[in-house]
Amino acid sequence: MPEILTAPLTVAFPFTRSLGPVQSAFLTGLRERTVLGVRTSDGRVLVPPVEYDPVTAEEIRDLAEVAPTGTVTTWAWNPAPRPRQPLRTPFAWVLVRLDGADTALLHVLDAPGPHAVRTGMRVRIRWAPERTGAVTDIGCFEPCDPHEDDAAARSREPAPHDGDFADPVTGIVTPARLDYTYTPGRAQSRHLAALAERRITGERCPSCRKVHVPPRGACPTCGVAATEQVGVGPRGTVTTFCVVNIKAKDARIEVPYVYAHIALDGADLALHGRIGGIPYDQVRMGLRVEPVWGADGRHPDHYRPTGEPDAAYDAYKELL
Repeated sequence: MPEILTAPLTVAFPFTRSLGPVQSAFLTGLRERTVLGVRTSDGRVLVPPVEYDPVTAEEIRDLAEVAPTGTVTTWAWNPAPRPRQPLRTPFAWVLVRLDGADTALLHVLDAPGPHAVRTGMRVRIRWAPERTGAVTDIGCFEPCDPHEDDAAARSREPAPHDGDFADPVTGIVTPARLDYTYTPGRAQSRHLAALAERRITGERCPSCRKVHVPPRGACPTCGVAATEQVGVGPRGTVTTFCVVNIKAKDARIEVPYVYAHIALDGADLALHGRIGGIPYDQVRMGLRVEPVWGADGRHPDHYRPTGEPDAAYDAYKELL
């Protein structure tokens, strides 16, 4: 039985967005230990606030302050927190309808175990010691002491608020990250094994006879299984390309650089590859290229010009 290949993979990037007046007031308010919602034309108060009424789609700007106490409407226990989650110890994900609000806010509840959590329980905000203008300024929710829970807070009317704070938050950067384990399957495992020998292979569809690289185990056009192995390349033709001018965080490649679709000789599907060994502004459609293998010898690091004459457009127009 062939070895089953697996590899840990991570997709991570900083998500940056600017804030309009409503979201700016909400996040700045959290920094100041104030929770703001927005009032719709029918009188409902939405927390967290949105900029457009979800029912009528009209723009809404009428801010209102609600209480830092509320009621759990539903919950789910998390026994094994992951890195970057709000608490390092097991906690409950909760939807909390704050007093004065008509909608619930998703956050976390610090509780000793699932036995201590229930729908309808009263909770309050535990503010983070250091606040910067983010939803994490709410460190978590914690159960209210039944003897201290103020019944007046439950009937509290949301107070109008102008959203005016000193030094308002105007933008946020949120790190997005996904960690997962990838198992390539039989078709791509054969392809990866060939790459380790500096060979590039595809698979031919038994119906349309097209050769697909990298192989997918089935023809994307006909939907039938493809098992016939076909050697392709290693040379190929640039069909289309783009110039990258924005450097990704921690990337070793200096901008500008070119990323292209490359139709390898003998293949009927273009693959992605970086073009090197030539100034970015000299890359063109029809450019003939060959792989330059990475330091580990297991895959092409980039493709460079072969010095051959450019391919005629008719030779690759069906692979754009």
